[in-house]
Amino acid sequence: MTINYDYYRIFYVVAQCRSFTRAAEVLKNNQPNITRCMKNLEQELGCKLFHRSNRGISLTPEGQRLYRRVAAAVEELQLGEEEIRQDGSLESGSLSISASEAALHMILLDKLSAFRVEYPGVHLRITNETTPQAIERLRNGESDFAVITAPQLTDRTLQQTELLRFREVPVCGPAYSEIASRRCTMAELARYPLVCIGQDTSTYAFYQRFFTSHGVPFRVDVEAATMDQILPMVEHGLGIGFYPEKLVAPKIARGELFCVPLEQPVPERAISLVEDMSRPRSTAMKAIREMICGKG
Repeated sequence: MTINYDYYRIFYVVAQCRSFTRAAEVLKNNQPNITRCMKNLEQELGCKLFHRSNRGISLTPEGQRLYRRVAAAVEELQLGEEEIRQDGSLESGSLSISASEAALHMILLDKLSAFRVEYPGVHLRITNETTPQAIERLRNGESDFAVITAPQLTDRTLQQTELLRFREVPVCGPAYSEIASRRCTMAELARYPLVCIGQDTSTYAFYQRFFTSHGVPFRVDVEAATMDQILPMVEHGLGIGFYPEKLVAPKIARGELFCVPLEQPVPERAISLVEDMSRPRSTAMKAIREMICGKG
C-alpha cells in the first residue's frame, strides 16, 4: 500500500475534529471510508495514532508528533492555494519588475500608477538597475519581467516588445554654455569633459559605438553611478552629458541647462519590455502587461 497526501489530509482533519463522523462531514466523505483510511495509515506507519473511546478519539503520543508535522505541511499548502486564488482574482499577490532609469521615468511610473489604482491589493517590487543587471535578474527568475533600454538579446527564451523610441541630447551647464551657441562636430564635442554612467551599462556601450562610428574616441571624464546623477553633475559644471530630450526639456526651457546642437544627431534608442517565455504568466503579470503594451 502507498500512502499519499490524501491520507495525511484526512489524518489532519480527523485530529482537528476529534471524530471520524465529523471529519467525514467536513471532507464530504463517508465515515467507514475515513475509518478505513486511518487504519491503513496506522498499519503502514506501524503504530497507533488514535485512542478510540465512546467519548470520541484523541491522539496517541505518536499521533501528536505526526500531527505537528502534518499540520505544518497542510497549512502551508492551504496558504499557498489561497495565495494562488487571490493572485488569480488580483485581490493580492505580488509582482517584481526590473527597470532601467530611463524606462522607469519615461513610461513605467505612469503605468504603475494606473495599475495601482485599479489593483491596490497587488504588492509591487521595483528594482532600478542597468540593462545587463535587469536581464540577469530576469534570467535568474528574480523578477517577473524587465522594462529596459535597448537590450541586445541572444537568449531565445527572452521575448522583447518595443514600447517607445526616444532620443537623447547632449546638455551642459553655464560653465560650458559657449558650445551650445553653435552647431558642433563630434570631434569638437569630444574635446570637452564628458559625463556618462559606467562601462557595465548599455548606455556606455551605445555612446562608445556612436562616437567610434564618427571616428572619435569615447572618453568619459566623470563616471556617474546612475542616470539620475548626470543632470546634477552637468549643472555643477563637471562636464557635458547625454540625457533623454523629453525629460531634460523643462530645465532647458528655464535656462538651467543648455542643449548642444550636433551636426550628427544622436540615434534614437528604444525602451522595451522583456519577458522570459519559458515561465508562465500570472494573472497580475497579464494585467500589467496589457497596461504597459496596450495588448495581451
